[in-house]
Amino acid sequence: MALLLLLQQSWQELHKLSFQLNPLLSLLILFTFLDVFKHIRSDKTNLPPSPPKLPFIGNLHQLGTFPHRSLQALSKKYGPVMHLDLGHTPTLVVSSVAMAREVMKTQDIIFSNRPKTTSANIFLYGCTDVAFSSYGEYWRQAKKICVLELLSLKRVQSFQYVRDEEVAILINNIRESCLQEASLNLSDMLIATANNIVSRCVLGQKFEGDGKSGFGHLSRRIMELFTAFCLGDFFPLLKWIDVLTGIVPSMKATFRELDAFFDEVVEEHKTMKSNEENPSTKDFVDILLQLQKNPVLDFELTNDNIKAILMDMFVGGTDTTSTTLEWLMAELIKARSTMKRAQEEVRRIVGKKSKIDVNDITQMDYLKCVIKETLRLHPPIPLMVPRETSTSVKFGGYDIPPKTRVFVNSWAVHRDPEVWDRPEEFLPERFIDNPIDFKGQDFELFPFGCGRRACPGYTFGVASIEYVVANLLYWFDWRLPNPSVKGEDLDMCEVSALVVSKKIPLHLVPSLHSP
Repeated sequence: MALLLLLQQSWQELHKLSFQLNPLLSLLILFTFLDVFKHIRSDKTNLPPSPPKLPFIGNLHQLGTFPHRSLQALSKKYGPVMHLDLGHTPTLVVSSVAMAREVMKTQDIIFSNRPKTTSANIFLYGCTDVAFSSYGEYWRQAKKICVLELLSLKRVQSFQYVRDEEVAILINNIRESCLQEASLNLSDMLIATANNIVSRCVLGQKFEGDGKSGFGHLSRRIMELFTAFCLGDFFPLLKWIDVLTGIVPSMKATFRELDAFFDEVVEEHKTMKSNEENPSTKDFVDILLQLQKNPVLDFELTNDNIKAILMDMFVGGTDTTSTTLEWLMAELIKARSTMKRAQEEVRRIVGKKSKIDVNDITQMDYLKCVIKETLRLHPPIPLMVPRETSTSVKFGGYDIPPKTRVFVNSWAVHRDPEVWDRPEEFLPERFIDNPIDFKGQDFELFPFGCGRRACPGYTFGVASIEYVVANLLYWFDWRLPNPSVKGEDLDMCEVSALVVSKKIPLHLVPSLHSP
């Protein structure tokens, strides 16, 4: 207590002096004292182990270029429950099956809130979407819309005709490349296909190819800005600096373009005649506008709410799908025996048919193992969407304060040697006769999350992944452009973003397989 009084008196004297000298110096002194007070308070709290901190920035310098990798390395030293101070943001990092289960099941309600980051607040209409909205009645109602009206199994199946048509275009484009015996940028083709499938299902038309550049280029800019470093997310008193650096004006300019795009799409749907004769062909905008007109919800569904939910569909459905497909094909190029086994299964089941049927895919057990193993090694969002504690909680024997940001490192859990044999290797065989699945019930494998805040759209995404991969393996054989480069030498470096994709696009040479 005496120390606190002394610090208070010292701060008052320095406060008077600093404003006479330099306002910025006063700000630095203020943060120094805040750090001191914070550490005095934290010493009395039973917090989890923490790496050494630096003044003011805390543990920010230890995140590195790839936070999921840096945090895995730190967790090996400090344990599966770790406390960090990211600037002035208290943070909990979880890196084990048992602790992930505690967060996403046992104490799920307490850990179900979301922190409101600068980018999410700007791009998601004040976080009125599903993924980033605060836990509460609005979130429950918005999720109910998505689960029952947009992403149910019946609705996902009703859009199979879209997947059929867009994958047929992809296959025809690859077939043309086969005639030239030239390499192609498979990464770009997969991005375009994923964007077109989502665009048609969500908006009723596609915006990639045929000279169009509507949402494709815009969505990629948004994904880059979503993970841009904003000082205000870690130092709330310094959020004004994000305006001076230009990051916030850049986000707002991109948002205005996004908002205008969605406004145009929504207005087009409002002026079009409702397709009551065949409701199964309605896109997501049609469904949301119908709910807005004939409400069955306990709250008003505004145009901004609709646009925020539509934004979720793109963030959750485009880059995650194309990135998973890209990693899967790269892993198969590296493991030729696995590629051969997967192709043999697909071709045996399909036979000499001119088109792969959805019922064929249900029989492709090994292909499903390949997809599971890809999602294990390359979860699209390695640190998941961050959570936030709603109250103080006892967790793993430690005291976790309210409004603590929580990262569940799925990338670390998926590569935990205590859970997985040879965890760094691509071995789809590990899932043969293995009941572990990614549907949110198993905490050894959760690329789409678990519990209340699990991604409700995984069925939609997996349906696209299965159908695209089955067609790529059925119709073509694949090799690297340079015959002297072995598959195992393929560069697998990552790009750090909201969705972690392959740094170097995947260029391959296809050759047509005759059934």
